[in-house]
Amino acid sequence: MTAALLLHPEFRQGVRDMAPVAAGTAAWGLMTGVAMVKSGMSLFEAVLMGVIVFAGSSQLAATPLILASAPMWVILATAFCVNLRFAVFSAHLRPYFMHQPLWRRLVSGYFTADLTYVMFTHRHPLPVSPDDIASLRAQEAYLAGNCVMGWFSWVGASLLGIALANAIPMHWGLGFAGILALLGILCSLASSRLRVVSAGVAGAAAVAAFALPLKLNILVAIAAAVAVCLVLEKPGMPPPKAGSAA
Repeated sequence: MTAALLLHPEFRQGVRDMAPVAAGTAAWGLMTGVAMVKSGMSLFEAVLMGVIVFAGSSQLAATPLILASAPMWVILATAFCVNLRFAVFSAHLRPYFMHQPLWRRLVSGYFTADLTYVMFTHRHPLPVSPDDIASLRAQEAYLAGNCVMGWFSWVGASLLGIALANAIPMHWGLGFAGILALLGILCSLASSRLRVVSAGVAGAAAVAAFALPLKLNILVAIAAAVAVCLVLEKPGMPPPKAGSAA
């Protein structure tokens, strides 16, 4: 990140837009930090996962599997399925950032999360010409502001949860705080009838398959939602509007 991006007005706008949801992200991160330590991870492992992975839903999905000593393939498959949505996000964002070198695109991909994607595409619904340097810089600065606020609210709270894990009882309701944060993200992404249906199908399938071992009900829920959407989506259906989440 260059000083020009940090000083750009769109960087500050990106920080301001992300700030209202930072509290929910921090609650979720705090709970995840506690959960990682309570699952039996060492301090080094928990800190490393909290800083490097930066994917709350997959961390929450993988943590109970690690605690249950699930096979590695189950843990990796679960994290892969939970994060498949980022392939859709990446395809949508591709026209915005193909002018950048590969290393910058990789960095942007690491720092871009669900709400970052939603806010960025709402602020900048269409990509601009590679020749429009001023607009490109504005888009990059806004995304950088979103990412900085999102990353620090998540990682900072996650590290705090790791540090205080032995002093914070789980019955304080940190898990419920994480659920609230997830619901906030769900509501922001459920912007069409098909997405609402897919969320309902996934929830119903997860509950119906709750008795499966190793949290495999998560995989069942994802598969059910994808299958129903493939059936309901009409061939040749126009793509979602640029300002909506995928």
